[in-house]
Amino acid sequence: MKILVIHGPNLHLLGRREPEIYGGATLDEIDAELRRLAAAEGIGIEIVQSNHEGEIVERIGAASASFDSILINPAAYTHTSVAIRDAILAATIPAVEVHLSNIYAREEFRRTSLIAPVAAGQVSGFGAMSYYLGFRAAAALARGRSHAAG
Repeated sequence: MKILVIHGPNLHLLGRREPEIYGGATLDEIDAELRRLAAAEGIGIEIVQSNHEGEIVERIGAASASFDSILINPAAYTHTSVAIRDAILAATIPAVEVHLSNIYAREEFRRTSLIAPVAAGQVSGFGAMSYYLGFRAAAALARGRSHAAG
């Protein structure tokens, strides 16, 4: 079993960028905890961060060949990217959307997720814990797929 984790634009700035909104955890700290959780569950994990929409779309498009689920924080692309939405919709594996902040309690333009309708679920508003809760959901979905296939 293997999970692909995708961090969208500007997430490499975590810990420095608006910590009052996104918390003080760095992306390296979040990634280290995700790797620890994956190891404890015996799950393979690959983690990527990209500021480029096309690269994210390509990763999602290729994911079904090697991964059982996707954990994605599309960041600003949540609200703007039909391409990422369509890639998730076309993928044959489940995706879990995560956000550090509660996007529904923020500016009006952030309250619409183009990703949520095509994701298996969404976790938002819990800071770094959103990733860890989302990882558990992605792992459960991956397990369900592997049991159904086996």
